[in-house]
Amino acid sequence: MASSKTVRKLQVVSPVPADIDIANSVEPLHISEIAQELNLKPNHYDLYGKYKAKVLLSVLDELEGSADGYYVVVGGITPTPLGEGKSTTTVGLCQALGAFLDKKVVTCLRQPSQGPTFGIKGGAAGGGYSQVIPMDEFNLHLTGDIHAITAANNLLAAAIDTRIFHEASQSDKALFNRLCPPNKEGERSFSNIMFRRLKKLGISKTKPEDLTPEEINRFARLDIDPASITWRRVMDVNDRFLRKITIGQGPEEKGMVRETGFDISVASEIMAVLALTTSLADMRERLGKMVIGNSKAGDPITADDLGVGGALTVLMKDAINPTLMQTLEGTPVLVHAGPFANIAHGNSSIVADKIALKLVGPGGFVVTEAGFGADIGAEKFMNIKCRYSGLTPQCAVIVATIRALKMHGGGPQVVAGKPLDHAYLNENVALVEAGCVNLARHIANTKAYGANVVVAVNMFATDSKAELNAVRNAAMAAGAFDAVVCSHHAHGGKGAVSDLPPLDLTN
Repeated sequence: MASSKTVRKLQVVSPVPADIDIANSVEPLHISEIAQELNLKPNHYDLYGKYKAKVLLSVLDELEGSADGYYVVVGGITPTPLGEGKSTTTVGLCQALGAFLDKKVVTCLRQPSQGPTFGIKGGAAGGGYSQVIPMDEFNLHLTGDIHAITAANNLLAAAIDTRIFHEASQSDKALFNRLCPPNKEGERSFSNIMFRRLKKLGISKTKPEDLTPEEINRFARLDIDPASITWRRVMDVNDRFLRKITIGQGPEEKGMVRETGFDISVASEIMAVLALTTSLADMRERLGKMVIGNSKAGDPITADDLGVGGALTVLMKDAINPTLMQTLEGTPVLVHAGPFANIAHGNSSIVADKIALKLVGPGGFVVTEAGFGADIGAEKFMNIKCRYSGLTPQCAVIVATIRALKMHGGGPQVVAGKPLDHAYLNENVALVEAGCVNLARHIANTKAYGANVVVAVNMFATDSKAELNAVRNAAMAAGAFDAVVCSHHAHGGKGAVSDLPPLDLTN
């Protein structure tokens, strides 16, 4: 559990100030104090300034025989432009467990992309009095993981186009000489990664000089079909004019022009690999097996075929370690990976969850957030993340708001950045009840995985008692284990303790 040394009692004010003002009003503890509460020794982590540290994977090896804590995943109803507050609820729940209920707890969150941070969506550190701090560092560079993904992704992109260029302009012999240059004694040898390609080609020979001309041709030429290439370059800001570009227009590229484009860095397959990997060796294998396109004969071409699987791993060697941070109330947070849920699986990393479960131990809690709605993020958490990790959650939280349920019930259109219609600011129980069919479906879907489902109603000042009661009744009727009205945005961890203070929802 968190000690009085690390637990910070918040001085909340009403109305709730801006997120950045709240975050800046609290002086973070030195991250070594947070680490000490988790029984992490200095040799278990690398400091990144005063308020961040990278937790090393060696911790998992040391705690291999230790029992895990309880595992909780937080999802939400179908997303709306209003936002349901999954990150805020995740942080608020952990602040309640650690700062008020004396439980050992670790929050596991995704690292946000700078694209949405600088867009309308904003950051992902939570909000109000339930935030990860320092929130500016959390939302921007953090410890450089996304930058490492950017570098690795673009290294592979460069290798693809360079290989096409050289194969188009050189003979088999010249290509082979570049791949297996003779040493001072005139002897050639295959590097370790080349044996992977030889095995793929069905060639069992171990010495370059033993290859026939036909085998040299197959080994040296990937013969990549430019039209089949799926690997694009990335950067971690929104720049719509780079979505589709033409490369190779320089005079030295000899007219080898092709259309490609940029994606956002967190959309890179390397981000998904980071989130699903279980060790450095596992990450090396996954990176090498990434398919970038096909040969003209239709055979898949991988990063290892290009010989860069090891180089990608070197660029990612520090990114594999989760980043330790803290909440406003001094409870620990592990931030790691940030794949989108619509194109990947939308969850933070397996290694962060595994480390956290060992650190909290029996009776402790690890609370992780699944992105987007529960029908994407939470289901992919169960179907993909848990299948790889072998972990099983004991509880799933589904976050809902009165405003979002009104929209699902047929309320007026909501446009981000524009004032809300009066229907969302005034009592309308019928509209809420109509929208609860969305909540009921998410409850049924999540219960199918065998997890206890708790609905967290993220309360706003405009919500009426009758509307809140309607949601609780609908959630319980749909089979939820419990439905709790929360005010963690306004009150921090205290607002996520179901009986502190008791909420009178009687009419």
